[in-house]
Amino acid sequence: MALKTTSPVLGIRALNRATLHRQLLLERASMGVADAVEHLLGLQAQNTSPPYYALAARLEGFRPEELSALMETRAVARIVTLRSTVHTHTARDAVALRGLAQPGAVDREIAVFVARGGLDGVDLDRLAALSRSLVEERPRTPKELREELSREWPDADPPSLSVAARCLLPLVQVTPRGLWGRSGQVALTTTDHWFGALGGEAADLRAPGGEPADLDETVLRYLAAFGPASVKDMQSWCGLTRLRTAFERLRPRLLTFRDERGTELFDLPEAPRPDPDTPAPPRFLPEFDNLLLSHADRSRVAAAEHRSRTWTGNRSHRVFLADGFLAGLWHLDETKERTVLTVEPFAPLGRAPLTDVLTEAERTLRIMTPTDVPYEIRVDTPER
Repeated sequence: MALKTTSPVLGIRALNRATLHRQLLLERASMGVADAVEHLLGLQAQNTSPPYYALAARLEGFRPEELSALMETRAVARIVTLRSTVHTHTARDAVALRGLAQPGAVDREIAVFVARGGLDGVDLDRLAALSRSLVEERPRTPKELREELSREWPDADPPSLSVAARCLLPLVQVTPRGLWGRSGQVALTTTDHWFGALGGEAADLRAPGGEPADLDETVLRYLAAFGPASVKDMQSWCGLTRLRTAFERLRPRLLTFRDERGTELFDLPEAPRPDPDTPAPPRFLPEFDNLLLSHADRSRVAAAEHRSRTWTGNRSHRVFLADGFLAGLWHLDETKERTVLTVEPFAPLGRAPLTDVLTEAERTLRIMTPTDVPYEIRVDTPER
């Protein structure tokens, strides 16, 4: 009779340290920017600056101009993918992960607009074809796209038309949008058009044949960047559902654990799982950082009492970590004359932890602030 085995339990600190290591936040990585963007499966990019701050927190020697240069050569781009939100991806992942995400949150988003009646009488196949011809003729702003599509369907809701185009087609936000210090308004074209002429090193980052990412391979990549993780964790990350089958196919290749609540977690056998007492330096993260958005259970990073403080409505705030966990917010006030970074801890940090936090704040400013602009750091001390 076979003995029934119980998966080892990983406590909160063990999960925290493992996830920070995968996210390049336990120790800054010495890797190229494109390699980091690909390892992380993209960077959340609702706003233009978060990808830059996300990499500043993760890479040794990072300079914002490096990511900007990759965007200019079309090796990296901004596109709606995971959770139907804008991400910065390598060209290969922009195509492959958009294809993977399409049946999930992207298709659900257009279904919402159809259900609301904003697309009554609109032939979606015709809309996709017309939108493609428009944005491949030249990149179009959402306003321009709405105006052109409204000529074809004058009774439809104009915003619904442009959202439908974005959902039906893989549309890249073309540069200068997203470039460091030179951002422009959103203008869209297709991935086929934007990446079609890639050559040299950039060509190595294209998706062969433009096929959607393989689901099983993406599970393994997700675990490498965010594990150990549950099925629901990955579903929260990508916006897809019913992923249990893929995890079961991969079970013979994976290790299994349980968290303190009994949830089954999967992981790669060779993946690092540092000692829970491994020191975790402070890190300053941008709004919408994927560290805080890619698990159904976010307790490995954010205590329950703090999570609501990181959002106002649908707007995410910048956060910082101390000892690996969410410890407060930070705010940036930038003018041509001066940059002020204000640290707002959720609770008193103690002298030594606060010193480390301020050191990391200064490091962040040295990287991200123009050399001719003075900066200062302030602390908004919490009440005891």
